[in-house]
Amino acid sequence: MRNYILKRLFGMVVVVFLVLTIAFVLVRLAPGDPAALMLGPDATPADTAALRARLGLDQPILIQYVTFIGHALRGDLGRSLFFNEPVLSVLAHRAEPTAFLALFSLLFSVAIAVPIGIFVAYRRGTVADQTAVSGAMLAASVPSFWTGLILQRWLATDLGWFPASGYGGPDASFLDRMGYLILPSFVLGIVNSALILRFCRASMLDVLGEDYIRTARSKGMSESRVVLRHALKNAAIPIVTVIGLTFALLVSGAVVTERVFNIPGMGNLVVGAVLRRDYPVIQGTLIVVATLYILINLGVDLLYLLIDRRVRY
Repeated sequence: MRNYILKRLFGMVVVVFLVLTIAFVLVRLAPGDPAALMLGPDATPADTAALRARLGLDQPILIQYVTFIGHALRGDLGRSLFFNEPVLSVLAHRAEPTAFLALFSLLFSVAIAVPIGIFVAYRRGTVADQTAVSGAMLAASVPSFWTGLILQRWLATDLGWFPASGYGGPDASFLDRMGYLILPSFVLGIVNSALILRFCRASMLDVLGEDYIRTARSKGMSESRVVLRHALKNAAIPIVTVIGLTFALLVSGAVVTERVFNIPGMGNLVVGAVLRRDYPVIQGTLIVVATLYILINLGVDLLYLLIDRRVRY
């Protein structure tokens, strides 16, 4: 296992270098002068030259790349042009809403998808099975912004059960802020539960047809014990895999929901950075999200050993 972890860590380093290289190249591929694009059409030549010197764009491309990699490895992802703060500081201020939104959405997704997936796999071919599969396809097909607007109008505006938007005022408590995330988390949970449900159902169907399941039943075990202890345990690895991938996607893909519910998270930050041409923030967000994605995948792989001791790396 130690060798496996070392190999994965080496692979992570390689992937991080590739991400850093892509982030570096993307800004340089923009047509025109990156400094002029960041400052906009009203910038003077002196302002553009000053920004080029500040960003190191007046140096040879190889020196720019080595300098960029060196700063990134020290945790320096540049300075935001709009906020005039280090990019990591800007991202840290926006990380809390996005992290809790992704976590709550994942909990809703798992709570919806896993029980239904187990039940419909056990009741394969019934009306409940067909209804669940059709509902999952519908949930995956409907855009999240449309679902968010409908539930926002119904549950927040008409019924007043949840806050309609925002993340609480400056003096809001932690629990108050979490209350603002319930409705958007539920929206994302519904959308992302479709994939987990289908994987859970497919994995359970593969296991329920195995010989050892028939053997367990022939020994007189109850159906609940056969399904939950024997079938679910052996079907857990594909389910955990798709749950981990879903969490990674939620961290990086909650942009639309954050815009609909006006949540000041990383998704909203990136949209604003694109509109303001704040390239250091866009670069920093790409690097941080890609690194989180890699770490989540590594964590999911290590969970396999806890789920099934027969797994060998």
